[in-house]
Order: sequence, then C-alpha cells, then structure tokens
Amino acid sequence: MPTLLDFRRRIRSVKNTQQITRAMKFVAAARLRRAQEAAIAARPYAKELARMLRSIMSRIAEPKHPLLAKRSEERILALVLTGERGLAGAFNANILRKAQDFFRANKGKKISTIPVGKKGRDALKKAGFNLVAEYVNVLARVDFGRAREIASLVTDLYAKEEIDSVYIVFSEFKTVMTPNLVVTKLLPVEAVHADEESPVGSASSQVDYIYEQPAEQLLGKLLPRYVETQILRAMLESSAAEHAARMTAMESATKNAGDVIEALTLHMNKVRQAAITKEIIEIVSGASYGA
Repeated sequence: MPTLLDFRRRIRSVKNTQQITRAMKFVAAARLRRAQEAAIAARPYAKELARMLRSIMSRIAEPKHPLLAKRSEERILALVLTGERGLAGAFNANILRKAQDFFRANKGKKISTIPVGKKGRDALKKAGFNLVAEYVNVLARVDFGRAREIASLVTDLYAKEEIDSVYIVFSEFKTVMTPNLVVTKLLPVEAVHADEESPVGSASSQVDYIYEQPAEQLLGKLLPRYVETQILRAMLESSAAEHAARMTAMESATKNAGDVIEALTLHMNKVRQAAITKEIIEIVSGASYGA
C-alpha cells in the first residue's frame, strides 16, 4: 500500500506537470492570437483575387493556360499540412485520417505526396508513400517565400504533365474548439473554386473591372499568384488551427492534473486519518491493558 511519502511525491510530480501544461497553454494562446490574425487577414485578399480571376476568365471565350489543362486523374499529388510537434490533442491524427480517407477514395491511382510539417512527413514516410518533397519547420512561422517555393514546385510538375491533379489537405481554422478539415482541389484551376455565395455567372462574381492589359496576359500572371495565395492561406489556417488545438489540449491537461491532485490529496488524507486512528487505538488499548 502506498505510504504518505509516496502520495506526497506523486502530488508534487503532478503539480510540476500542471505548471508545465499551464505555461504551454499560455504560450499557445499567445501564438494563436498572432496566427489567427494572420489567417483572418489573408482571407479577404484570397477572396478578391479569386473574384478578379473569375472576372478575367469570364471575358475569355476559351481560356488556355497550362494550369487550366484538364487531364484524366491518374497521377495525383497531395499536399498534406500537419503540425510540427505533438501535444496538440487529435490535431495531427485527424488530418492524417482525412488524408487516408482521400487516398482510399482514389485507390488504384498513382498517388504522390508533399508533406508540410514533421508529423505528416514521419507518418507518410512510414506508410510508404512516394514523397516528391518535404517541408518541415515552416508552419511555426509561415513565410510567403516558402509558400511560393511550394507553389512553384507543384505548378512546374503540373505544367510538365508529370501529375494530373493537385489536392491540398489541411485543417482550416474555424473556432478554437472546432476546426474544419478540408480537402480542396488546387490544380487544375476549375472556375477558381467559386464560392457558394458568389457562383460563376452571378452578379457578384461579374465585377465590371477595367483592364489595361489583355485578358490572356493577366490570366497568365494571376493564375500562378492564385496558386501561391491558396497555399499561403492553407498554411496560415493550418498554423492557427494547430495553436488552437494545442491550447485546448493543454487547458484540458491542466484541468485533469488539478482533478488528479484533488483525488490524491483526498486519498492521502484518508490514509493519514486511518494511520492516526490506528495509533490512537493502540495507545488506548495499551493503557487499558496496563491498568
């Protein structure tokens, strides 16, 4: 049976762990605020860029560009955005499960991946997937240069017809408690993923812009920028979702540590009370026997 010293050591150990989880929760909360602001700030730009691209495509009878070429999807490239570290609850597991569901839905096709994040890299490599490239330590501080590098890689592969389509799997930041797992098609660009609120052909999507350059020239410039923006936005959303998941997980761990401390303290007091009662009984019995 554990002694009082064992209980005190266990309580001290749990208290130390609680201090660590509380500190990690505060760190994650501070990082979440910055990541959330960046993710929310990127949404209007991505939306307006998509609207402008829809407007340009609507002015061209048959838009032609390597990133618009549609082929039979026999070779699929998937960008899987996961976290760099653990201690984020089921964040990484949920993304990898979503990716596995996508891979099973496309069973029989040649699938290659580009993991972004250590956890995804390790899991996909262990599962035996073909890794075209890997990017680690990029979501802790999202940089547009790295997003442009990834976009350049996938657009080159698609333009060279080495792959037939590109999908991106990531966790979109919705709220702190409820992320939104997303699998979206990146290439070929199909009507620029028109929003449900602004479908192609609607009044809101047909903005009357005045362009100085020819529409074909603008299309050639905006399509690569659109791909870069979508990848950057996915990276920002994934980073914010990861920090939110880690903050929630550390808050739950801190609360659970408090419950464990309370239960251990209660049990320790019962053991100590039983020991004191036993000693009193022994003293009383000895006194009675001596009398």
